[in-house]
Amino acid sequence: MLDPVLARIDADMPHAIQRLLALLRIPSISTDRVHAPDCEVAAEWLVQDLRDMGFSADKHPTTGRSMVVGQGGQGDRHLLFYGHYDVQPVDPLNLWHCPPFVPQIEETPHGQVIRGRGASDDKGQLMTFVEACRAWIAVHGKLPARVTMFFEGEEESGSPSLIPFMEANRDLLKADLALICDTDLFDRDTPAITTMLRGLLGEEIVITGPRMDLHSGMYGGAATNPIRVLVRILSRLHDDSGRVTVPGFYDGVEELTPELRAQWEALGFDEAQFLADVGLSLSAGEKGRGVLESVWARPTCEFNGITGGYGGDGFKTVLPSKASAKVSFRLVGRQDPLAIREAFREMVRAMVPADCQVEFKSHGASFASVMDTSDPAFEKARTALSDEWPRPAAFTGSGGSIPVAGHFKTILDMDAMLIGFAMDDDLIHSPNEKYDVRSYHKGIRSWARILAALA
Repeated sequence: MLDPVLARIDADMPHAIQRLLALLRIPSISTDRVHAPDCEVAAEWLVQDLRDMGFSADKHPTTGRSMVVGQGGQGDRHLLFYGHYDVQPVDPLNLWHCPPFVPQIEETPHGQVIRGRGASDDKGQLMTFVEACRAWIAVHGKLPARVTMFFEGEEESGSPSLIPFMEANRDLLKADLALICDTDLFDRDTPAITTMLRGLLGEEIVITGPRMDLHSGMYGGAATNPIRVLVRILSRLHDDSGRVTVPGFYDGVEELTPELRAQWEALGFDEAQFLADVGLSLSAGEKGRGVLESVWARPTCEFNGITGGYGGDGFKTVLPSKASAKVSFRLVGRQDPLAIREAFREMVRAMVPADCQVEFKSHGASFASVMDTSDPAFEKARTALSDEWPRPAAFTGSGGSIPVAGHFKTILDMDAMLIGFAMDDDLIHSPNEKYDVRSYHKGIRSWARILAALA
């Protein structure tokens, strides 16, 4: 049943590219109210495209941008596919090779690419799954499984309507497994299934000492300096081995299984080149941990911004009244961001002298997502991907966070399988975003294989 579907995909690629170009021409920038009508146009385009394929599909209004939900196929296995049709703003325009919403096919040293805003994030990725379904229906008259499509229009603006919509539409969205296409290949020839996403805790510390800035000649040595207090606090958040010292921080952190460690070692990741690409040569993570393990499977505490005193040109001898730092914690496994927040704040309070006050500002808290790869669907999908690409697929981690995967677990009680075909050089969120035609083509073929495997 699969071979004629793959042949159909190959033959239909010119049309599949034209359909993607049509979607890319819609400037669906969710962060800009001026483009709110364009977001609705994109939602309507997707509804019509799904209906043309035989899906029952509708646009669902929210307090923000509309959701699109389409349903088709039948069978024992029910799959929900998630993608987002909104895109990032395009500034600065002068750096684009072509107008961002006049997409082009360009020749590059690595082959043809589709150039335009949203080509990779996420319209191109979204359409890989749509086109795979289109080919199945064209060849067999039906899908091999029951499929729900779920397209969001606010992912690039923080998804304010997502949780309320999911909570209000559990019966509409509930499935056996969620599929998300918003991630990368490991390298040009190695596909990946992301099974770990780090959670995130954001905290801001504000230390206040004297009620106004002071002359350091008149008060230096006598008055408490909030910068000095802040620096001492920050310096004590790590020990000499790179481990975070917040009490209870590593509760819920698990070691890699031997099987997963072997998969990662087989990827042939070049740690030295990874660091050299950004002008570095030494890994700064926990001692004894490789770069991939540090980025994918270990928690971190990082300082993202420090303010205090005079930062302008020249020199000003001042003791500041306030100093602040923004601290982010990337979390893994079963770490509890709320418990870590309280432990962190208590640790900081204990280091603040009596003459100072500390204020905390929260910048969000989310749990990590760890997928249950004991579900046979994961190994079936990995095998299907390996059949399409030159190198075997691997279960990988991600240093970043994709909140919707966690929402599927907490709201709909289902795991998510994250499979994407983007490349590191796709320039998502930047001028000249692109998506390799090869990624688009093989991505469609990959989803066709996965549908067959999971059905």
